[in-house]
Amino acid sequence: MSAKPAAEAVDPVKEERAGKVREVGSQAIWSLSSCKPGFGVDQLRDDCMETYWQSDGQLPHLVNIQFRRKTTVSDICIFTDYKLDESYTPSRISIRAGTNFNDLQEVEVMDLSEPTGWVTVPVKDIHDRPIRTFMIQIAVISNHQNGRDTHMRQIKIHSPAEHRGAAGLEGSGQFTSLEFRQYSCIR
Repeated sequence: MSAKPAAEAVDPVKEERAGKVREVGSQAIWSLSSCKPGFGVDQLRDDCMETYWQSDGQLPHLVNIQFRRKTTVSDICIFTDYKLDESYTPSRISIRAGTNFNDLQEVEVMDLSEPTGWVTVPVKDIHDRPIRTFMIQIAVISNHQNGRDTHMRQIKIHSPAEHRGAAGLEGSGQFTSLEFRQYSCIR
C-alpha cells in the first residue's frame, strides 16, 4: 500500500463511549521487539499519557498484538507526543496483519509529521471493510530526526460496535442513550 498523510486526530475514548467502536486490545497478548526496563507493554496499555513504551535496539521496532480468536479490527489509535519526545517520535509506521508471525501482510503504511495526540490508522481489506485477523503488528520504520529508539504513549485497537436490536435484527429497537444501551442485550 502507498503511504498516506497522517489521519486526523480523533479521541478514541469518545468513540468508545459513543458506542461506535469497542476497544479489543485487552483480549490480545501483547509483545514488543525490545524495551527499556520499566518502559514496556504495561506502560503502553495503562491509559496514562505520561507513560510510554521505549524501544531499545535497531529499527524496525515492533509491537505484536495476538488475539486468541479471529477478531475484526477497524482501526488502530496511537498516542504520541512530538513536543515531548522529538527524535523518539515515529515518522513512518507499517501495519501488518495475519494469522501468525510467518504470514503477516502489510495492510497500511502511514507517514506521521510531528504528531501530538491520537492518530487513527484505519485498517481495511481490499473491499474497504474492517479486517478479520488473528494478529496485528505495528512496525516503526523510521523516527523523526533519524532517531534510533521509539516512544509510543498509548495504543488502542478498535473493533466496530455490533448494533443488534431486540430480536438480533440490525436496526430494530436500537437504544441510543447510555442509560438505555445497558439493556440492549440479554445476558
